[in-house]
Amino acid sequence: MEGGVTSIEHGTYMDDEIIGLMKQHGTWYVPTITAGRFVADKAKVPGYFPEIVRPKAERIGAQIQETFARAYKAGVRIGFGTDMGVAPHGDNAVEFGYMVEAGMPAAEALQAATYSAAQVIGASDLGQLEPGFRADVVAVQGNPLDNIALTRQVSFVMKDGAVYRQPSVPHRDDVTDAG
Repeated sequence: MEGGVTSIEHGTYMDDEIIGLMKQHGTWYVPTITAGRFVADKAKVPGYFPEIVRPKAERIGAQIQETFARAYKAGVRIGFGTDMGVAPHGDNAVEFGYMVEAGMPAAEALQAATYSAAQVIGASDLGQLEPGFRADVVAVQGNPLDNIALTRQVSFVMKDGAVYRQPSVPHRDDVTDAG
């Protein structure tokens, strides 16, 4: 931290001293709790990991989520990341649920994946729906602030102004008038 570290990824075994230094120096924490939870779940599958690896893998999921909770409560800046070299890609939204489960409000978890993540990588023109910002937009049916799991059911995607996914809307001819 004292040498100018911008971010720490995973940080599973960070202690209170490191958490304090991160807060003091404004270092970002990008936990990717999902990676730890995936490894912990797979440790329960016989033969998935060599026996020598299983004990550490079993502990890692709970440990990384507990470290995240302590860092969040201490006021460390949190960014949402996708460092998922251990698991299949495409389920990144599971991370929102783990963050909320560990005590981060849903609104802050969403901000960690947008504005905060842009700050982590130094992209000053990303992460906000404001004039002059580049913005990709995703939408869900419902309010993710009430149910963060909705982030796993994206129904609308716009990237660089082009719509890639949107809910199907029935044509007027397809709608019947009941009466």
